[in-house]
Amino acid sequence: MTARAAIRVRPRAAVNGVAGRLGLEWKVLVAAPAIEDGANQACVEFFARGLKVPRHAVRITAGRRSRHKRIEIEGITQEALEGFLQKESG
Repeated sequence: MTARAAIRVRPRAAVNGVAGRLGLEWKVLVAAPAIEDGANQACVEFFARGLKVPRHAVRITAGRRSRHKRIEIEGITQEALEGFLQKESG
């Protein structure tokens, strides 16, 4: 099973988290800057820790050099991912 989501990453945020939905994308805040792949690594770490999956289970499948990304997470259901994003958004 694989879950997928469209996200918009905001680097250099005060804290890591989810700030709600923007259309079809989830707005994900990461404290790391978008320098030397820092924001991408922070994004992968955020989802891996929050969903309790290994880092290698989280992949950025599109948008590595953009704020608009698509992620895939192996080993969880789509419902689990949506529930996590909703819970984290407050």
